[in-house]
Amino acid sequence: MRIGELAARAGTTTRTLRYYESRGLLPARRGENGYRAYDEDDLRLLRQIRTLQDFGFDLEETRPFVECLRAGHPEGDACPASLDVYRRKLGELDSLIDELRSVRAQVGEQLARAERARDALAADAEVPGGPEPVCELGGRTR
Repeated sequence: MRIGELAARAGTTTRTLRYYESRGLLPARRGENGYRAYDEDDLRLLRQIRTLQDFGFDLEETRPFVECLRAGHPEGDACPASLDVYRRKLGELDSLIDELRSVRAQVGEQLARAERARDALAADAEVPGGPEPVCELGGRTR
């Protein structure tokens, strides 16, 4: 198949395919007519790259998977180098999850503090002579 057909079937653009080719991820074969020529294996390779990128892998991280497919493995993640990339990515994701949990805890503490402050202001407003709550945007709450 030619580059336009491959791009359409892979759900990408010819520009992207040329970029992958320049990065050595997609083979640069030419037919007798000088046009780029691709086959079903190339489509499978592109689908592997796109799936990994959808999962957050950068383009260079897809290289071991591509090389595994090119080596004749039916799945691009059956090779040791691909497994290493999976392990690294899981470590990165675990770190991000830990960081997000920490940020979530901090935001939760800030919310609890802000609600206590709001409740204290509301309680003071109920006391005769207590301050009337003022909206942070400059208006009165009542």
